[in-house]
Amino acid sequence: MKMPAELKPALMGAAGGAVALAILGFTWGGWVTAGSAKTLADQRATDAVVAALAPVCVANFRLDKDSVAQLVELKKARSWEHASFIEKHGWSTIPGAKTPDSVMSRACAELILAEKTAKN
Repeated sequence: MKMPAELKPALMGAAGGAVALAILGFTWGGWVTAGSAKTLADQRATDAVVAALAPVCVANFRLDKDSVAQLVELKKARSWEHASFIEKHGWSTIPGAKTPDSVMSRACAELILAEKTAKN
């Protein structure tokens, strides 16, 4: 099949425009792939769960009969040890879960330290 001479530049322009549109859309237009959208949605869901359940961890900490001494120990611990300190005492283990969640443990430690620092 023979293509008219005036059709070739139009097709090349349309292809170039499509490529330019895709580049602009993904760089500045906010377009994302399905995989990126899923990753972002999973992260936001995790953040929401942690935000909702971290206060439960703080309440578990407060209910500990030795919470004052534990707070002193938590303050002595290095910042990267805070989550493992919370996990070791079981405050961040959600009822029904077998293991504590490390992200929630970090959030819990931050809340405990921020709350106690503000009160001091």
